[in-house]
Amino acid sequence: METIRLTTAQAIVKWLLAQRTMVDGEEVGVFAGAFGIFGHGNVTCLAEALQPVQDELPTWRGHNEQSMALAAVAYGKAMRGRRIMIATSSIGPGSTNMVTAAAVAHANRIPVLLFSGDTFQHRIVDPVLQQVENFGDPTMTVTDTFKPVSRYWDRITRPEQILQSLPQALAVMLDPATRGPAFFALPQDIQAEAYDYPARFFEPRVHYVRRPGPDDRDIAAAAALLENATKPMIIAGGGVHYSGAVAELTDLAERRGIPVVETVAGKATLVHNHPNYAGPLGVTGSAAANRVAEDADVVLAIGTRLQDFTTGSWSVFRNPDVRFVAINTAGWDAHKQMAQPVVADAKVAIAALDVAIGDYEAPAEWLAFAQGRIAEWHGYLDSWKTMEQDGDAAYAQVIQVVNEICDDDDYCLSAAGGLPGELTMGWRSKSVGSFDSEYGFSTMGYEIAGAWGAKMARGAGDVIAWVGDGSYLMMNSDIYSTVMTGKKVIFMVLDNGGFAVINRLQVNTGGAEFNNLLHTARHERYFRVDFVKHIEAMGAVAEKVERLEDLAGAWERAKASDRSYAIVMDIDQYTWTEGGAWWEVGIPEVSDREQVRVARAGLDAEKKNQRAGV
Repeated sequence: METIRLTTAQAIVKWLLAQRTMVDGEEVGVFAGAFGIFGHGNVTCLAEALQPVQDELPTWRGHNEQSMALAAVAYGKAMRGRRIMIATSSIGPGSTNMVTAAAVAHANRIPVLLFSGDTFQHRIVDPVLQQVENFGDPTMTVTDTFKPVSRYWDRITRPEQILQSLPQALAVMLDPATRGPAFFALPQDIQAEAYDYPARFFEPRVHYVRRPGPDDRDIAAAAALLENATKPMIIAGGGVHYSGAVAELTDLAERRGIPVVETVAGKATLVHNHPNYAGPLGVTGSAAANRVAEDADVVLAIGTRLQDFTTGSWSVFRNPDVRFVAINTAGWDAHKQMAQPVVADAKVAIAALDVAIGDYEAPAEWLAFAQGRIAEWHGYLDSWKTMEQDGDAAYAQVIQVVNEICDDDDYCLSAAGGLPGELTMGWRSKSVGSFDSEYGFSTMGYEIAGAWGAKMARGAGDVIAWVGDGSYLMMNSDIYSTVMTGKKVIFMVLDNGGFAVINRLQVNTGGAEFNNLLHTARHERYFRVDFVKHIEAMGAVAEKVERLEDLAGAWERAKASDRSYAIVMDIDQYTWTEGGAWWEVGIPEVSDREQVRVARAGLDAEKKNQRAGV
């Protein structure tokens, strides 16, 4: 048997290069590149192996381990899991900085490959720089913190272990039922150790994302429910995008007369003016979709985890006889809320269900009802355009202006804070697959780094990153990365003077304003950050816009810019889009504040509308 003598790190990189896939008819590498911050745990071996292959597997220099791994996650999301980015760190804090990004990938079911340096297996020099010692278990290092947030975890303690482990990790990342982050701890001495690897381990291999088909019995049971529905509703989740099932879902909805609502991850399944579109659902959803959900008697949930924000903490479905059909590649999700499960890829499951329901059509008045509700919702959104600006603009006003003047193929991206709700409610999708709000883990700091990764994945259209002042101050260094690497992003930096959406939650649940808005936090000197100067210092172009009527001109300049461009605006702290559903949060049973006691009574009343899984 022919062998090749390589270090563990060299063998890993050589294997990565050999993994191939097909994207839009072109054969490309499964692994599109790597984000790296090098230290003593990965610079001497892994970096040594990555440096010679830059033309085939480019390495992009990160500026924070968490943000570069978030950029890798956003790339995987924009590519719908078809290609994967790598992130590598040294040991210690560099490693643990990536834990949050791993959790983001895990919660959102996105493939990303993480390599972290680790301490020496021989232990002779323990404790090494940045090592955290566990007194009762010398095998434990900080890399163990990745176990609960990884779909696949391994520590390579012998060079030959990668022969089994790397292919298994890739299988997990490409399987739609298990897709998520894979993590490898690479001890420093093992990275450097050589082994005679079989040459065939490095032979090119073409991979693809499988489409598991449904069980005929599940399809029959699902069809029996849907055939008797008078008020059916489809929930389009993120799995519809990952499956590439938009056309099948759209065709099913059109021919059967079924309204379609969207989750945050499923947004932009239908464009906003499609006749079957009934709006975003749930807490960050529209009054239209939530009203349709109240009456629905059969809910076809496709590719969704049915998170509490989607279901209004399971309060939006008010029909006592409502039944659920859940199409999902993951059995865990398909069996939620005693749904009739269809464990399968969305594309093939929709096709099978379409055949099984024969000539079924929903009553025409049901779709007309949904169309009436979404027309009312669009009228409400339109009202923000003509609303007089008195002081700082509201989120919704800015969103409506940008939404109207942006190009159809622009990609709207956001994450935590008030913007996900405002954008999910108010952004009217002009093209399929043009929206990303990281709300699976709701990660402040995703917005800027994620926009960098998304721009690497997308060709046409600009990436519009919407970021609040809170998220900006948490993680902003990748504005510099976008300029340095030539990946232009348009940043909408909206400053509401703190964590205003959490202040809203605090007040709405009876609490006093405390520690969320900057002026309510302990301070000796209160001032607002000059974001324009800060952004310009990182090489991007920036301007501050005071009035809504000046936004269109700023947008034109941003579009024409040859590098990343930021538009900064002050935003009203107390004005919000209304229309979402109730959300359960913990409110004290006992409090000296009357407002808290009133809020608790409201919680107890709303809980009567919750489904209990039956």
